[in-house]
Amino acid sequence: MALKAALAMPLSASAAQEPMSTSSEQEVADLVRKTEARASAFMRGDMDKWAGLTRIADDFTLMQPFGGEASRGFDMSPERLARLASYFRNGDAKVELVQSYASGDLVVLAVIEREHGEVGGLPDQDWSLRVTLVYRRQGAEWWLVHRHADPLVRNVGLETAAALARGATLDKK
Repeated sequence: MALKAALAMPLSASAAQEPMSTSSEQEVADLVRKTEARASAFMRGDMDKWAGLTRIADDFTLMQPFGGEASRGFDMSPERLARLASYFRNGDAKVELVQSYASGDLVVLAVIEREHGEVGGLPDQDWSLRVTLVYRRQGAEWWLVHRHADPLVRNVGLETAAALARGATLDKK
């Protein structure tokens, strides 16, 4: 309940009082479309297309869906992109916008990425994620400054959430 309330809050009190301008609404709609195109290219392993669509800020932070520490920055080298391309294969993605927030030069998108594909050599499966993206305008473009993704699209319940919080793994190896 607290999470739903937090997601419903605007970025600032002034944002709550001022309606979003038509240009801002169009910019948010464009960001959602581009986010879907990026996610789809990523899940296909088409890192050339993904890199062409993606602007990542120098101060970017990533909280990966596999957990662990947040990473900073992003290596867009050809070698790194080739490793990613070999890890993600034959997938696709659709993005469902849950909520957007726009204030000045920042846009936050809370989305569900409905994805499937072959990841890390596993057979094709559902890889849907809850994702929060923060974009910052730099010049005429929107640059990604933060991404937080988790696979908790389906309710896992208190006991599983507690086990994950304690560091338990659900692997049955």
